[in-house]
Amino acid sequence: MRLAVLDVGSNTLHLLVVDAHHGAAPSAALSRKFELKLAQALNKDGELKKSAITNLIEALHQCQDEITKLDCEETLAFATSAIRDCTNSEEVLAQVLAETGIELQVLDGEHEAMLTFLAVRRWYGWSSGRLLVADIGGGSLEVAQGNDEHPDFAASLPLGAGRLTRDFFTSDPPDKSEIKALRKYVRATLAEELGEIFAHGKPEHVVATSKTFRQLARITGAAASSQGPFIRRILPANELSEWVETMSSMSAVERATLPGVSSGRAEQLLAGAIVAEETMDLLRVDMFEICPWALREGIILRRLDWFADQD
Repeated sequence: MRLAVLDVGSNTLHLLVVDAHHGAAPSAALSRKFELKLAQALNKDGELKKSAITNLIEALHQCQDEITKLDCEETLAFATSAIRDCTNSEEVLAQVLAETGIELQVLDGEHEAMLTFLAVRRWYGWSSGRLLVADIGGGSLEVAQGNDEHPDFAASLPLGAGRLTRDFFTSDPPDKSEIKALRKYVRATLAEELGEIFAHGKPEHVVATSKTFRQLARITGAAASSQGPFIRRILPANELSEWVETMSSMSAVERATLPGVSSGRAEQLLAGAIVAEETMDLLRVDMFEICPWALREGIILRRLDWFADQD
């Protein structure tokens, strides 16, 4: 069957159309992104601005045109932390439904972590043993761990790269005092939320996924995305630390010239790198392996599982 997935994230709206059936890997027919930066489009009261809502609805209309052209049988539409955390989320969802007919399902952070974990488990299989998965988004950091397809530990932390850039950095490049304050906050939040993670067991395979980790791996020497998803890519902790130091004195324009770094993500890459560095330190891991599958694939796989259960 042909499925469309609409992922309204903190940085982008991503339309993914796949041909898929239960027991097989989804095959992409279309992937299109709209850079909306919703996490940075909040007013002083934490509301998503009217202009951002208008841009979201316009992008959704364009996605609907693509979905119609490709004759998709079903559309799975969901939103993550940017919509989840804004103070006018109910009004945003109602306006989107009224103007597009799309009912966005807002995922809570724990559910987001679980679905990402499912995708990574299916990619690597049971031979990975106890699996630990980390995912830095624009608004949050998700961490999950477990032996099965359903993790026995899943957490969502307010440590997204876009959120932290907005809340801590006022200059470009940021002042050393701002970086110090951010690092202190990240450490304290990680210690509070993940301090007991190893009570569930020590992981045998440590994996990271999504855009921030992929870009960090790329600048530390991982293969370009153009070489395909089956090449092993890693993010070493020691090389990441060196790049955090280097990027701390670079402007967003300068970071955008680094391998694999898009201009739209360059501004928030330093904050994301600090979260990645501190997460690796707390989890006591010296390397993350990068998985090409993440939340969208988890959504698709869960839906295919549901269809299989109905047969």
